Amino acid sequence: MKKNKIGYTFVFVILIIGITLGMQIQNLFSSDNLRENLLKFNDVLTFASKYYYQDVDSQKMVESAINGMLEDLDPHSVYLPPVKQEEAEEDFRGSFVGIGIEFQIINDTITVVSPITGGPSEMVGIMAGDRLVQIDGESCIGFKNKDVFKSLRGEINTMVKVAVFRPSNYKIIDFNIRRDKIPLYSVDASLMYDGTTGYISISKFAETTTSELYKALVDLTSKGMKKLVLDLRNNPGGLLGQAQQVADLFIGGDKMIVYTEGRYDKFNEQLYASNNYPFENIPLIVLVNRGSASASEIVSGAVQDWDRGLIIGETTFGKGLVQRVFKLPDNSAVRITISKYFTPSGRAIQRDYENKEEYYSEIYHREEKEGENIDHTAEADSTKPVFKTKGGRTVFGGGGITPDVLVSSGKISDFSIELRRSNIFYQFIRNYMDLNGERIKSVYLDDLYKFKNDFVVDEKLLEDFIAFAKNLGVEYKESDYNEDKDFISSRIKAYIARDIWKNAGWYYVLLDDDKQFQKAMISFGEAESMAGLK
Repeated sequence: MKKNKIGYTFVFVILIIGITLGMQIQNLFSSDNLRENLLKFNDVLTFASKYYYQDVDSQKMVESAINGMLEDLDPHSVYLPPVKQEEAEEDFRGSFVGIGIEFQIINDTITVVSPITGGPSEMVGIMAGDRLVQIDGESCIGFKNKDVFKSLRGEINTMVKVAVFRPSNYKIIDFNIRRDKIPLYSVDASLMYDGTTGYISISKFAETTTSELYKALVDLTSKGMKKLVLDLRNNPGGLLGQAQQVADLFIGGDKMIVYTEGRYDKFNEQLYASNNYPFENIPLIVLVNRGSASASEIVSGAVQDWDRGLIIGETTFGKGLVQRVFKLPDNSAVRITISKYFTPSGRAIQRDYENKEEYYSEIYHREEKEGENIDHTAEADSTKPVFKTKGGRTVFGGGGITPDVLVSSGKISDFSIELRRSNIFYQFIRNYMDLNGERIKSVYLDDLYKFKNDFVVDEKLLEDFIAFAKNLGVEYKESDYNEDKDFISSRIKAYIARDIWKNAGWYYVLLDDDKQFQKAMISFGEAESMAGLK
């Protein structure tokens, strides 16, 4: 009897959540039979919970029903369970409270990939390659990711004690670390590639993206930046307002950046450039690929429509829908698409999503002919709507942003894919740096430029790498290896650089062999002409 009472109480709570969900959605989608359908949903849930021949998980049933409802909408209207919603909020906030380390679990041991710049761990002396062996006096060997988060995160200003094994001196060192607010940076890298060319990579559009980018631009300007490559590749997007503000840094006057249209007028917006910045007149190239979506497409679309700079790379993902988050009483949430966005010229970027499986798989099978595409003849299609840029160039709507210069990112063999999938590169470099890290640091000190130009991944190092991969079960394929040898060498070198110089080292090394970036380096003349800067 007591069990039934608890069950009915739980069902009642779930019903309240279901009704609340219905009320939230009712604010958006009014219809004559909405109340009738909500009652039908509640009746079915009640009957199933009360009469089904086995015990049922009512919460799972409700979540399945919610997912089923949203399945009939677009691919980006989704349900977020409480844990996923908290992770999403944290990602957009751009911070969390913890000790500030990037880590991987290698052979059941928490291995520090890098202490986060300016965070508590870096302050007390935690280093890349350190292994955490105890947390607050208890062994943490065998921890999973969720265990690490639970143990190292907490309330701000609380203390956590970690014991660290440092392979370079074979000692275990104790650290007392005060938890603090840890930034989740969206500017992954900001560096001078040469004396006049700045490079900035943005990984997402979160609450702090514009301020991070502005700071990076000011810093690079002080170092002599005269032109910029802005890398939005594999950037899935984020906050609409941040996209508008990022574009505003480069687009002058009161030009439109993006506008949205939805079912209700209150969701229709027109966002413009509103501030004057010194970066509006520097030659600009934006790198995009098939992983660039949403806010990335807003920025690249505005740059292209105003002929402000050159877009180089691959056609972007094609996500042109705007979602609003509606939170539910149990801290879960639904993201509902409320409008569609358009570039200044009127282009809708959203691809067709009638077949949702093809919607996500299509981007992996695209074939695009490389070459100049200033007049956008490459994507000419009688079914696509035609638009004009400020300078009168033809561009097309209906499926992402197609670059002004098409350059493939290149393909790697199945062997190299397996090396990456199995995390062989990092594991090998972790062992290599345990033995050689101090020597390499003593040779190059803090001179990343010298390392990039002088350090050579020789045949012996490559042989050791292949042997290491074989030992971990990766099948060696000589033809694949010969085909990808330059790629493998570059990755090994970049991992070493990252271990010493963090993301700046990683990107600085990889840019030398980056086809899309190298195309950008010889295309600034076209970018200047297009923007009227010559």
